[in-house]
Amino acid sequence: MAIIYALVARGSVVLAEFSATPTNASSISRQILDKIPGNDDSHVSYSQDRYIFHVKRTDGLTVLCMADDTAGRRIPFAFLEDIHQRFVRTYGRAVHSANAYGMNDEFSRVLSQQLEYYSNDPNADRINRLKGEMSQVRNVMIENIDKVLERGDRLELLVDKTTNMQGNTMRFRKQARRFRNTIWWKNVKLMVMLIILLLVIAYLVLAFVCHGVTLPTCL
Repeated sequence: MAIIYALVARGSVVLAEFSATPTNASSISRQILDKIPGNDDSHVSYSQDRYIFHVKRTDGLTVLCMADDTAGRRIPFAFLEDIHQRFVRTYGRAVHSANAYGMNDEFSRVLSQQLEYYSNDPNADRINRLKGEMSQVRNVMIENIDKVLERGDRLELLVDKTTNMQGNTMRFRKQARRFRNTIWWKNVKLMVMLIILLLVIAYLVLAFVCHGVTLPTCL
């Protein structure tokens, strides 16, 4: 999947999170939350191998996701913007006093649904293109996560590649099934058109032999 993990937090307090595959992104994300400089609104990205942690902080609420580097920036930040709006719209002022994981039972399902949508539905990118790229995204600098966290030993992002392969296999099967269905319908349409053409030819032959469109000499 393009987007693998997501969370919503107030400061360093995680209110909801979801991971599409077994990974230690949760622990790395918490260290990122502790290290984000300043308290102002920001849009930042941190790289780790071929994965990138994208962070959007607005009015004290932080939305973070981990995505494959092939996802670029537009889709992950569109996802973060969507999640931020949904979270604020759903919980309002409660976000300022909620306990850790206070919204997890309910909102993790929303994270899961929107993660799936922005990862796999081509309409997600198409809609965002129509809205226009967010100006903040153009200026986001991607920093190396080890530098930001200032650790002497290298942080390793552990992602279950088997699960990723299973996800890729499922998507391939879906695409193959859609392709087979498309080919089947094309064959059905072609067969129907062929039968209609044969019937028309047979009628024209009968009309010629029977000396008229009402087949007078044959009836």
